[in-house]
Amino acid sequence: MHQSLKLVSFFMGSSALVATAACDSKKSEPAKKEQAATQAAEKPVKKKAEITPAMLGLYQPPLATDLVSKEKPVSEAKVNLGRQLYFDKRLSKNHDISCNTCHDLQRYGVDNLAVSPGHRGQPGARNSPSVYNAAGHFVQFWDGRSPHVEHQATQPILNPVEMAHTEESVTAVLKSIPGYQPLFAAAFPDKKDPVTLTNAGDAMGAFESKLITPARWDKFLSGDQNSLSPKEKRGFIAFNEAGCNACHTGTLLGGGTYQKLGAMKPWPNQKDQGRYEVTKKDSDKMIFKVPSLRNITETAPYFHDGSVGSLVEAIQMMGEYQLGKTISEKDAKDIAAWMGTLKGEVPEDYIREPSLPPSGPNTPAADPS
Repeated sequence: MHQSLKLVSFFMGSSALVATAACDSKKSEPAKKEQAATQAAEKPVKKKAEITPAMLGLYQPPLATDLVSKEKPVSEAKVNLGRQLYFDKRLSKNHDISCNTCHDLQRYGVDNLAVSPGHRGQPGARNSPSVYNAAGHFVQFWDGRSPHVEHQATQPILNPVEMAHTEESVTAVLKSIPGYQPLFAAAFPDKKDPVTLTNAGDAMGAFESKLITPARWDKFLSGDQNSLSPKEKRGFIAFNEAGCNACHTGTLLGGGTYQKLGAMKPWPNQKDQGRYEVTKKDSDKMIFKVPSLRNITETAPYFHDGSVGSLVEAIQMMGEYQLGKTISEKDAKDIAAWMGTLKGEVPEDYIREPSLPPSGPNTPAADPS
């Protein structure tokens, strides 16, 4: 009996479905369109993400070619001397390393190595950051131990692991090269004894102060809405929504503050304690200068130890360790695409390697010891 009722119920239900289907098929085309429109209207509409003027205000003004020179005017004579010193390998004890060796101007101011080899091939302790736009940073080196590029330029020369000179030995080399005497005199006309390491650093800093790379991002900041693609715009919005702009802000998108690396989760590599190595204050453990994101797509590997080669991976690690957030691979790729708009053009004429004055009869020979 129960089985019979189930069968009757099944067939009745089937008949009802057939009848409904038949009814639907007889509906007029206008009725179908009206029903579809009603259903579409009931669906939530995803609001299009927009880049607001308030977001852009954090990154103004756009990068200009004279970002630093307005604040620190430099003479052409000083810039020309600085360019020659930047490329001169005699500023290293073994005459085999120049500033350009580790900060290759044709490769966006880096050598794309985790750490750079120095005197006798000794490995450095930290990744070599780019010199492009570095003159606009509030301090120099990952730990901020130099106040400006003029001082920073002298430090690798004196580092026994890098160029391995002493102040006395490098000054003797410079004074032994006849062609440098008039160049120093022209760059420092008010100095009785112009050939000094300090003046060499000032000249190299003058040269570096004009290593500026305006990019498509700066066109966008100036009002050119078509300079960024939709994907790049999505990346910028994702960058802001994740909170990356808390540290990477301003014209240089970094280079203006210190931050603790591993703010939300301990950083995997604790061997290098950052600014603590300079101050010996516990509060400075794992504190590093926030790097600029300018030309970031060209300056891998990333972080102070050069431990990460992928920009997408670096972005996701920042989300995890700095922000306590998971940045999806899609968002990370969009952010990386936006970071591509921060890539400027290297100033080919300005960075062309110059002819260097030849050594004199008293110029010390290369010393590999």
